[in-house]
Amino acid sequence: MNNLLVFAPEVEKALAARQPVVALESTIITHGMPYPQNLEVARQVEATVREAGAVPATIAVMGGRIHIGLDDARLEALASTPGSEVMKLSRADLAVCLAMGRTGATTVAATMICAHLAGIHVFATGGIGGAHRGAETSFDISADLQELARTPVTVVAAGAKAILDLPKTLEVLETLGVPVIAVGQDQLPAFWSRDSGLAAPLRMDDPAQIAAAARMRAELGLIGGQLVVNPIPETAEIPRKVMIPVVEQALAEAAEQGIAAKSVTPFLLQRIFELTDGRSLDANIALVLNNARLAARIAAAMA
Repeated sequence: MNNLLVFAPEVEKALAARQPVVALESTIITHGMPYPQNLEVARQVEATVREAGAVPATIAVMGGRIHIGLDDARLEALASTPGSEVMKLSRADLAVCLAMGRTGATTVAATMICAHLAGIHVFATGGIGGAHRGAETSFDISADLQELARTPVTVVAAGAKAILDLPKTLEVLETLGVPVIAVGQDQLPAFWSRDSGLAAPLRMDDPAQIAAAARMRAELGLIGGQLVVNPIPETAEIPRKVMIPVVEQALAEAAEQGIAAKSVTPFLLQRIFELTDGRSLDANIALVLNNARLAARIAAAMA
């Protein structure tokens, strides 16, 4: 693995000293927003992790190696590369990208894999993938859910993306034995909205308790990680009653235009951005920063 993993000096030093480190994904940079806004947000997320007492480790594949933490030059190089030239990596694509010497941005699943290889136990993201609408016939279920069931990383997110089938996503997570832990409330958050209309299976408000639960899973020999669902701040949320009609309209347009497979999510997110006059992107940024703060506190408790 020494030939595959490239550690940023700041991250390598922190891990050697057993200081808190938070992994960050890179698809939000390459496929989430345009340059240079993506670079500005990536820097802001890293700064938020540092302010909260941990070291950020943005993960990406560059030049056929897994970079655990990016210096500013590499961060800018990744952010300025057209998304069409960057592979979007999950478990199925990671080895191929490395073998081909390509550039790749890590999704939730791939970031979990790389973080675990690097010895990082906490990962902050925006939202996870899940079961898509109609998954009972399409079998379109994100690899993120299986990864949570097999890789021992605590993932802090604002829930699954609201364009998904949230009841089915929660059911799959339960079947896979993944702890879904809400913070500060009994309701499951729904990405842009604080309340999905579903009850959260578990609730823990103390980062130290969340860290202790991860340690306890390891002691019990239970494989897999934890999903910590952290509601978007009230000042930034788009309430569920506002978002449901917007999501339904975007879904209807996708069906009318025959949008399918991997093209669905980018199409839906773009239409929701347009239909909310940009509020969805502002909310997305706010929730990522909020998750970064909580992840840093959990990482500090683990360290």
